[in-house]
Amino acid sequence: MSILIINGPNLNLLGTREPAIYGHETLSDVEATAKDLASTHGLSLETFQSNHEGAIIDRIHAAAGFGPQGDGQKHVDWIIINPGGLTHTSVALRDALGGVNIPFVECHISNVHAREEFRHKSFLSDKAVAVIAGLGTFGYEAAIGFVARKIKAAK
Repeated sequence: MSILIINGPNLNLLGTREPAIYGHETLSDVEATAKDLASTHGLSLETFQSNHEGAIIDRIHAAAGFGPQGDGQKHVDWIIINPGGLTHTSVALRDALGGVNIPFVECHISNVHAREEFRHKSFLSDKAVAVIAGLGTFGYEAAIGFVARKIKAAK
């Protein structure tokens, strides 16, 4: 079973961008921890980060076997996505996730509901199996643990 973690715009700046909000861990640190944790659950894990909405949508399509080199076979069992600022703006991202039949967890490092009003609305939350916010980078670990439990329960 496999998980794909997708990180959206500006998450490549983790560790340097607003550390009071996002912490000091880099994206590489987060990815390494996530891969180690997934491995302890017997799961494979891929990561992807882009600052471009279209590239993220293409990666979601590829996870389901669609796209230019698509074979129609699902390659990912679960998606964990931190869409960054696209959370509040992207109907296209919502449609991509809804169109591939891969369950997903929406994950945010900060508590988006304790921040500016415009961050309170997510175009993804009502389609997500779960939403994690405000746990810092531990949110990724919580999401992996949740997915591992869901996979185990489905067996």
